[in-house]
Amino acid sequence: MKKLFVLCLIAIALVACSPKEKATQVDKKEDEPAMNEQLIGKWAGDIELPNGSLPIIVDLQKEGGSLSVPAQGLSNYPFKSVSYSGNKVHISIRLNGSAIEVNGTLKDEQIEATFNQNGGEFRLILKRYKEQPEQPVSYETFTVPVKDGDLTVALQKSTKEPSPVVLIIAGSGPTDKDGNSAIAGQNNSLKMLAEGLAQDGIASVRYDKRGIGDNASLLKKEEDITIDQYVDDAVQIIHALSANQAFSSVHIIGHSEGSLIGMLAAQKTNVESLVSIAGAGRTADTLLLEQLSGQLTPALTTETNMILAALKKGEQVQHVSPELQALFRPSVQPYMMSWLKYNPATELQHVKGRVLLIQGTTDIQVKTTDAEALKQGNEKAELLYMEGMNHILKNAPEDRTKNLATYADPTLPLHPKLLPAIHKFIANDQ
Repeated sequence: MKKLFVLCLIAIALVACSPKEKATQVDKKEDEPAMNEQLIGKWAGDIELPNGSLPIIVDLQKEGGSLSVPAQGLSNYPFKSVSYSGNKVHISIRLNGSAIEVNGTLKDEQIEATFNQNGGEFRLILKRYKEQPEQPVSYETFTVPVKDGDLTVALQKSTKEPSPVVLIIAGSGPTDKDGNSAIAGQNNSLKMLAEGLAQDGIASVRYDKRGIGDNASLLKKEEDITIDQYVDDAVQIIHALSANQAFSSVHIIGHSEGSLIGMLAAQKTNVESLVSIAGAGRTADTLLLEQLSGQLTPALTTETNMILAALKKGEQVQHVSPELQALFRPSVQPYMMSWLKYNPATELQHVKGRVLLIQGTTDIQVKTTDAEALKQGNEKAELLYMEGMNHILKNAPEDRTKNLATYADPTLPLHPKLLPAIHKFIANDQ
């Protein structure tokens, strides 16, 4: 059986939170060879996932150590235990009820390791960590009161004032405000979108969702993640923007999962328009089963169908096979239930403002089928296909390997027709 991997959900397996951990234990048996001192220090590498990579930093110390996942806002999370034996190191981590183990061997000035989590085993090569220069910041920040604290958001000012302002909502999992994913890498798609709109006289606000980056501290437990909480956060930002006289009108751009969040937030506010980019048009169970097709044994397929049916009825499932824990472990089921109850095509019917649907023709994650379903849900919506645009809003071929390579290349510009189309729509130019 192939390794189980679903792009829109694997990110949930490594959600960044900040609970307190017990002090790290360093295990050492009397008959073990002495620890190689060269293991001590900071190491960086990429966990090699089927559809991309996840950069991490491991800080190995004689008396413990910590794990950092920059893309998820996880910083210096303490090991549960660490043990050394000559050139070998074994790390154990407990993160939100998830068991993580790293086993590595120092060889040729790098650590060759495996990263094990929830039954999945992934290759990891760690090299000596080098401090990276900070990226220049082109935005201002402010905070918005939300449940459990203040949400930090980034304001990209336009070249004129007052101006329209757009709330940009990122996609699923640990995708940050710049559009960079802990799974796929750095592409800066949403950063480019915000900066491009600003040059065209349209301000924007984008933000790391709770549990990620600037707002990692707003998520204490994985089971607290729900679509509805994401919607509430977006609604609070919209209220703040609507009350600000620097903005002449408020709009939403939702990318991927952000499309559904945007639809639901638009229903609760008086935004002038909604732009859905690469938004799913079908229910989550339909999408999951489509993504999992060919990856599961008949028995696991049957179990998956049963689990999804129960979750769709709002019933948690206590017993899940080890092979399906990454997708359906108890702590992620509240999120799944909140997601499964919504049909995007139906929700789009209830959006009162103007709607633009944008779909790339070389998107390997969301299909034209979804764009057509959304269009059927709201016949007044404008549907625009971007020839050759993929899921991260860049020009890309249909070839899967070459398409995925663009996900980690921040030098590639946005699809040339994307910004003009969005500017024309928001400005309501006929």
